[in-house]
Amino acid sequence: MSSNLVKGTAILTIGLFLSKALGLLYVIPFYAIVGKESIVLYQYAYIPYNIALSLAISGAPLAFSKYTAKYNAIGDYATGRKLMKSGLLAMALTGIVSFLVLYFMAEPIAHMVRKDDEQIFTIEEIASVIRWVSFALIVVPIMSLVRGFLQGYQKFEPTSVSQLVEQIVRILFVLAGAFIVVNFLHESPRTAVNFAVFAAFIGALASLFVLYLYWKKYKPEFDHLLANSPPAANVSFRNMYKELFAYIFPFILVGVINPLYQFVDMVTFNEAMVSIGLAKVSDIYLSMLNFLTHKIVMIPVMVATGFSMALIPVITSYYANQNQKGIVRSLDQTYQIMLFLTVPMVIGLIVLSNEFYLFLYEKDEMGAAVLAYYAPVAILFGLYTVTASILQGIDRHKWIVFTSLLGLLLKLALNIPLIKLFETNGAILATAIGYTVAVGTNIVIITKTLQYRSQMVVRRLILIGILNAIMLAAVLLTLKVLNLFGGADTKMQALLYILVCAAVGAGVYGYLSLKVGLAQKLFGARLKRLTSKFGL
Repeated sequence: MSSNLVKGTAILTIGLFLSKALGLLYVIPFYAIVGKESIVLYQYAYIPYNIALSLAISGAPLAFSKYTAKYNAIGDYATGRKLMKSGLLAMALTGIVSFLVLYFMAEPIAHMVRKDDEQIFTIEEIASVIRWVSFALIVVPIMSLVRGFLQGYQKFEPTSVSQLVEQIVRILFVLAGAFIVVNFLHESPRTAVNFAVFAAFIGALASLFVLYLYWKKYKPEFDHLLANSPPAANVSFRNMYKELFAYIFPFILVGVINPLYQFVDMVTFNEAMVSIGLAKVSDIYLSMLNFLTHKIVMIPVMVATGFSMALIPVITSYYANQNQKGIVRSLDQTYQIMLFLTVPMVIGLIVLSNEFYLFLYEKDEMGAAVLAYYAPVAILFGLYTVTASILQGIDRHKWIVFTSLLGLLLKLALNIPLIKLFETNGAILATAIGYTVAVGTNIVIITKTLQYRSQMVVRRLILIGILNAIMLAAVLLTLKVLNLFGGADTKMQALLYILVCAAVGAGVYGYLSLKVGLAQKLFGARLKRLTSKFGL
């Protein structure tokens, strides 16, 4: 792996991590400004927006970067510029069409969501927030193309910086706008939510401006390369975009599948809750599930996949060269790192669900219970991402489509019956069943295609389970001791409990992992040399 690629991967990963972290933290003050009820409107806007966004751009940066890099590698810089010019028009049209579709579908979507007069929000209020957020779709596709083009020249910094600026500007607009509307203009928090969702458009404009500055910076270099380039390859626009869509389509499905699961909840949850006489709390419970706890649950997924996804290109290379030992070694490491990192974080969320929910939002038994039940699904989210990426690496794109849609259909079929039986937990159970089937089928296909067998992984997973059981006991004991001084009733107390329990859990888990040699085996010789100095 070249130093440029290592540096680029690090830059993109850090930028993404910071962006996602900010995306969670801003919810704390925003929740305090608009309150528990009004924040429901926020998630009603963002779920259809995320689906439209995934369909509009998912995979586009990667596809454009692949295509540009492919021709740059042979010195043909003219073809990449040709794609850039036509792509700007194509993505602008994509953005406008996506905007118009979401804008005019806002009211039909609102009718799908509102099932009873006892629900908190009117059709117009739900439709309004969807319309306000749809404006961002005009800008984001163009932004994605520019990011992909620059990545094709191994310019990774613009993507990372523009993502971070986009998130910072969006959050500032969300918080400042909501605060001014509520406290100075004395409008309702529901009005503030309209301004808050419009922040996606403002953030996208800020990101596009950053990319423009980088374009100006790199343009002399690009023009020099273009001047010394042979004429553009004789590739028709039809073939050019046919190749691009071959790159894009699998990534679209992987990118959109989680928002689709949330959309199923959005359009079926209220109907099921109304049928069992819970219309008054339906909107609030749905926001707990689809927005408030979902943001927390995605933390272990982000951290775990950030580590494990770095191994996927290696698997692709081994598969192309028919290196069976390399394939087995890479899959062994991928599965182990995935679960080694995810499982203890999930256990922490379950045990400290009350403290996490109090610190981030407010003291709420129902919200904490939803978080505790939802947290284990993070393991399935992470495994789905990893197994789908492995299938992409070994050119099994059709299976990704099949398993993803199979899981989604199961979610759709089971959601209403399970919600009627178990309320909010029923929706979580339907999601878990859908992802379990998709992940299980993915693993079977990977195992058969790559002839993958590993008894060692089974033994290691049992060891990870034992270490997590010991860590769980230590954390429960610590929490019990802390509760002797009184339960956490304030945000600062909740944070203190989280920090103390996390330190104990991480200390026990880390020490035992190093003592038995598991961490050294998973993370390589450098960690082994470091720990040997401490006698571990």
